[in-house]
Amino acid sequence: MAIVLALLSAMAYGVSDFLGGIFSKRASPWQVAVVAQMSSTASNVLIALVFGGSPTASDWMWGAFAGLGGGFGAVFLYRGLAGARMGVVAPLSAVGSALVPVAVGLVTGDRPSQLAVIGIICAFPAMYLISLVVDEDPSHRGGVIDGILAGLGFGALFACIGQMSGDAGLMPLALAQAFAVLAVIMTAVVLRQDFVPRGRAPWRALWMGPLGATATGAFLYATQYGLLSVVSVIAALYPAGTVALATVILREKIHAWQGVGLAFAVASVTLVALG
Repeated sequence: MAIVLALLSAMAYGVSDFLGGIFSKRASPWQVAVVAQMSSTASNVLIALVFGGSPTASDWMWGAFAGLGGGFGAVFLYRGLAGARMGVVAPLSAVGSALVPVAVGLVTGDRPSQLAVIGIICAFPAMYLISLVVDEDPSHRGGVIDGILAGLGFGALFACIGQMSGDAGLMPLALAQAFAVLAVIMTAVVLRQDFVPRGRAPWRALWMGPLGATATGAFLYATQYGLLSVVSVIAALYPAGTVALATVILREKIHAWQGVGLAFAVASVTLVALG
């Protein structure tokens, strides 16, 4: 069940990130991030009212920290996706989003099986190889920094969600999304960027809300069925979906090494599932 939920989280993140990149090509990524996170907040609130839960003070705290990391990661991801190749930025963001929670999980007592460990190891060359693109456009290379910053933010998001209790329910995730909006605004203010949605273009990001809620909710429940160090690696394979959509819709080419990376990704999921 943990692997299925983690894969669902990865799929939802992959589609959401693709849409974020598309929308950020026509509007400011800061404005897109604000709208997307507000929509995710509303979606999580509605879902939480249905499923309930009994969050503790600790759950609310981890939700707030998760939101700050998620908002920081989202805005740099969208900025990178808008200005560089999706096939470069998204996989690079996945490295940090996996490394941080894996480290936290191992430190806090996770002990995955040998097969799962091999699967985790396979995930990292998968992320690296998927990000290898032959491209001379300097703007695409500039997306590397955005990808790294996004990965650190998402890694913090995953690690903090993994600390929530089994009875927390989804309301702390709604708080996380609300704090994500705050994180986007604070970062925009520091970098002197316009974060107020203007015109119709950034409001298209409202469609991303249900996807974001699905991604975080599936990840939360996945951590309750499986180890954080394992679940986070599977969820961090979300760039496969982003790259696939970019290939089909935007006609971005999948180079030979990227194909090898996708094969490593399949092997990683398989080994973790068998473990």
